[in-house]
Amino acid sequence: MSRIETAFFEIGSLDTLAGGDTFVHRLDPRAKVVTTLIFICCVVSFQKYQLSALLPFFIFPAVLLTTAQLPVGFLLKKLLFVAPFAFFIGVFNPFFDQTILFHVGPVGISGGWVSFASIMLRFCLTISMALILIATTSFNGVCMALEKIGAPRVFTVQLLLLHRYLFVLVGEASRLVKARALRSFNGRGTGMTVFGHIVGQLLLRTLDRAQRIHLAMQCRGFTGEIHQMRLFRFGWHEFFFTLAWSAVFLILRFYNLSQLLGGFLLEFAQ
Repeated sequence: MSRIETAFFEIGSLDTLAGGDTFVHRLDPRAKVVTTLIFICCVVSFQKYQLSALLPFFIFPAVLLTTAQLPVGFLLKKLLFVAPFAFFIGVFNPFFDQTILFHVGPVGISGGWVSFASIMLRFCLTISMALILIATTSFNGVCMALEKIGAPRVFTVQLLLLHRYLFVLVGEASRLVKARALRSFNGRGTGMTVFGHIVGQLLLRTLDRAQRIHLAMQCRGFTGEIHQMRLFRFGWHEFFFTLAWSAVFLILRFYNLSQLLGGFLLEFAQ
């Protein structure tokens, strides 16, 4: 539980990284959210057997990581933490799709392995961009941007409160597990009956804690509106950032840059 708790609470460090002062950090959140949404839509729109066409899309997260001066190792750890979800989604594809698409020497590569690799590539691209977005904007900034571009306020506020409630849930669960460990000996107190009681207590404790947090927010004047400490303005920098990268994504979507570059190199070598 302590390892899961540590890994989960490190997600809050993304909001700390969002306090940077680089060009990417200073951009209006709306520009980053819209650009990221266009990026994700282009990535997920490819067919399941397309691999080479996805590779050039790594340019965008690589440029943002460099420009925003984000710690690559920290983000890579977060990416690996959730990687098993994507892995178990696609790991059974080779068993169901055994049609041979091409050969690498004497080894035949089936469509299942290609689609599995495509799932993992899409996962790396989309999740890494979500992490970079939060690390350069903060979760509050993302929710505020969604509201500004037309998302219902009820949705954005619920999304923000859900994010905060998860930390309350994990904190209470950690305290309950530690309390049970301190009171257990010789295998006692570790059965399913005790586990059921712990789950019920966890629900009651988190609901009570969330109620106190809500009352504290109301006492401080919270009216359902998301506020940011830093003032943002959608200017020419944001306009050209969104326009330029959107054009790049559309070009990469309809033209396989890897294939074109490979064909050019083969002709040049001949």
